[in-house]
Amino acid sequence: MTVHDKFLALGTHYGKVYLLDIQGNITQKFDVSPVKINQISLDESGEHMGVCSEDGKVQVFGLYSGEEFHETFDCPIKIIAVHPHFVRSSCKQFVTGGKKVLCEEHGTNTTGDVQMLLLFERSWMSRWKSSVLHEGEGNIRSVKWRGHLIAWANNMGVKIFDITSKQRITNVPRDDISLRPDMYPCSLCWKDSVTLIIGWGTSVKICSVKERHASELRDLPSRYVEIVSQFETEFYISGLAPLCDQLVVLSYVKEVSEKTEREYCARPRLDIIQPLSETCEEISSDALTVRGFQENECRDYHLEYSEGESLFYIVSPRDVVVAKERDQDDHIDWLLEKKKYEEALMAAEISQKNIKRHKILDIGLAYINHLVEKGEYDIAARKCQKILGKNAALWEYEVYKFKEIGQLKAISPYLPRGDPVLKPLIYEMILHEFLESDYEGFATLIREWPGDLYNNSVIVQAVRDHLKKDSQNRTLLKTLAELYTYDKNYGNALEIYLTLRHKDVFQLIHKHNLFSSIKDKIVLLMDFDSEKAVDMLLDNEDKISIKKVVEELEDRPELQHVYLHKLFKRDHHKGQRYHEKQISLYAEYDRPNLLPFLRDSTHCPLEKALEICQQRNFVEETVYLLSRMGNSRSALKMIMEELHDVDKAIEFAKEQDDGELWEDLILYSIDKPPFITGLLNNIGTHVDPILLIHRIKEGMEIPNLRDSLVKILQDYNLQILLREGCKKILVADSLSLLKKMHRTQMKGVLVDEENICESCLSPILPSDAAKPFSVVAFHCRHMFHKECLPVPSMNSPAQFCGICSAKHRGPGSAILEMKK
Repeated sequence: MTVHDKFLALGTHYGKVYLLDIQGNITQKFDVSPVKINQISLDESGEHMGVCSEDGKVQVFGLYSGEEFHETFDCPIKIIAVHPHFVRSSCKQFVTGGKKVLCEEHGTNTTGDVQMLLLFERSWMSRWKSSVLHEGEGNIRSVKWRGHLIAWANNMGVKIFDITSKQRITNVPRDDISLRPDMYPCSLCWKDSVTLIIGWGTSVKICSVKERHASELRDLPSRYVEIVSQFETEFYISGLAPLCDQLVVLSYVKEVSEKTEREYCARPRLDIIQPLSETCEEISSDALTVRGFQENECRDYHLEYSEGESLFYIVSPRDVVVAKERDQDDHIDWLLEKKKYEEALMAAEISQKNIKRHKILDIGLAYINHLVEKGEYDIAARKCQKILGKNAALWEYEVYKFKEIGQLKAISPYLPRGDPVLKPLIYEMILHEFLESDYEGFATLIREWPGDLYNNSVIVQAVRDHLKKDSQNRTLLKTLAELYTYDKNYGNALEIYLTLRHKDVFQLIHKHNLFSSIKDKIVLLMDFDSEKAVDMLLDNEDKISIKKVVEELEDRPELQHVYLHKLFKRDHHKGQRYHEKQISLYAEYDRPNLLPFLRDSTHCPLEKALEICQQRNFVEETVYLLSRMGNSRSALKMIMEELHDVDKAIEFAKEQDDGELWEDLILYSIDKPPFITGLLNNIGTHVDPILLIHRIKEGMEIPNLRDSLVKILQDYNLQILLREGCKKILVADSLSLLKKMHRTQMKGVLVDEENICESCLSPILPSDAAKPFSVVAFHCRHMFHKECLPVPSMNSPAQFCGICSAKHRGPGSAILEMKK
């Protein structure tokens, strides 16, 4: 049997040759010989065939032409190979050989066991001539022709012949000579025009034909062979074929029975291996089931291949098995058969440009059905999102399918919400399912789904029907408010949010500008969250006036105070009309902030404030108001008599900086030793301590008197030191400034035609330069004619600028008198 890209040729034991297409259909039949066909050879074009048979016949003929060559030998011919380019007129060549050859053409008449390989060539006048390529090393059992190279195997090894140079270029000896060559024949195949693969026994060699360098030629062939890889396999090799950079190996397997411990023939194996330099790596392995494999030997199997189609033919005595390189469709078939749908889907997505028999969508749908059958509804629903994509019809189909099995909830999170959009009925069906059994899930869908996916009025009515049964259900009420919001029914939504005291009420008001709707709901908003409510009201004074808010809160003074207090903090003047009211509110609800309010407000009536503070006995606030109204002595008296706090009294006296207050404070404290101690410790920097010390009665026991006196002395010493330091600084600065002034006064003053006399307002310099003149210039840069200045008197001999009117020597003093 031999293979071409277009067909395969099969010889029988009855001398017939059949041409079959790739599907195994017979396309042509040839009657070649009455006995067994030993070998068939085709050229690369598939137009010429060479056949040799057991009766010694050799035929080479055209399949589609009348060209034919016949030769009969007196012995069986085992091998034949036609030139790959036999179709060309210059390449009409083939080789053949057998066990016993009679060749008269080159001078022999031998009838013994002489093994020869003959080359037949068509010469001039279309005559054929033969030449011996090799003889004498046993039977020639295999021959392969590629390009200009012929490789054959005999009992001793493998030879390669260069048809161009007519030279044999190598001999690769057989490794394991213990194996019978007729039982374990050599397998040859050309990977390309310079790479030969040899399989013999358990050994594999990869040989590369290379050009010899010109300097190395001498009497040697122009080419040589290098073994680039050599390794052993586990089993006996029956055939070899290349597959990209890998090898396809048909192996004959013998195993040992565990029961009888005898060897037996197992099923042959088809392995794909990756050759390495000294070993190999197994990529895949498949055991083949052929009829009668138990009786077959290694020589009974052959491997042929078609390069163009990547088809491999395993030939056994009873079967021909076709193997082809597995593509992604085959891989997906296997995954689907094993129910590995996820892996099949992934493989299809990765190779979607290469798959021909499968569609990603079909695989995905099968995967979803498989998950549903297994009861993995959540995973199936999640996969819908990826598999169904934007196909609205398929989405709707799957939703109904989930409804039939009662699993609408499983698919609800994954429904498309934008592109595509399904029919409103689909979304309503799922919402009704949740409304019947899961209020929280229903509320979640309402929040997540856009309101335009379903008929809002239908769902609102359904929720209201359920609220009739459970009117206080907060989840349903909140969801109803959201539905009202989608429907722009903001009034109803706001009413529900306020009833629920929901935090989103303020966001709703801001977002939809509902301030006109809350004018009568201010108390409710303040009760819910006074802080947020006040901020919102103050931020939108233009929409709800201060007057309106105060009126609404009239019955809730505590809330009124919160609002007015925040208003006052923002702007002291905006709510000035309510400052009188705020005095009572602060006094009632916020005493700590009353005094800061009184200090910061310029609009509250002091008499009213004083009256309220005196009624409530607010001492600190009363003291402040008395002092602000100018009644400092009453304020001080109140501090001393009501608060009994000397430190506060001293601090108050310091703030007022009034001598009479200090006198009142001393008079009040003179019979109170603790107060005297406080005064002694703090009075030194404001009042002369002697005034206090002279008034202390003899024999009065004063706490910490010694320490107080020491502090007074220390304060006095500190004041002296400060004064002396200031005096030194003042003297140094005065001297520096005096020197600076002296340097300035020593400088000249420019007098030109532009200057005028400040008295007579005429030019300071005469128009006639020859005429004598006298000019007085002051440091203030004012200039006068001397005769325009008043005559100095005996009481004031110095002259001063009449404009600056200086009474003492200073910037207006005369510094220069110019005469001519």
